[in-house]
Amino acid sequence: MVHAILLLLSTPAVEPVQWAQLTIQRRVIIRVPMARKGRAPTRIAPEAQEAWKEKKGPRCVALRSIRGASIVVDNGVDLILADNHRYRARLERGCNSAGFYSGFYVEPDEDGSLCSGRDELQARSGFSCEIDSFRRLVEAEPDD
Repeated sequence: MVHAILLLLSTPAVEPVQWAQLTIQRRVIIRVPMARKGRAPTRIAPEAQEAWKEKKGPRCVALRSIRGASIVVDNGVDLILADNHRYRARLERGCNSAGFYSGFYVEPDEDGSLCSGRDELQARSGFSCEIDSFRRLVEAEPDD
């Protein structure tokens, strides 16, 4: 590129030289795979829903810690983290989690976090849902 500029400067200018600016942008998309591969569930099994109890969760989850996901409820996607903790991303009203059965994509923000009220999950089909809230999941006691 430097040679091209020097060549332009060394040639006699018969016509005015036009300058242009080039901006290169980079778009990063992270794919989160589902923990269990397979076809879309016809319905969520009630016993799978009862295996976890929801507690108050954070506003954001670090993207680098997400290792996989699973669908256990109709309106949320469970995120499985590297330290084996689980968080449920509750989806905005009217969104059904069955659309994310083959995984989903996330466009990371500058802070490297996935946040409720800001970010959305994008299915491979193009379908997307905003994250309404995160709930921390703990294993339910057998007598709960």
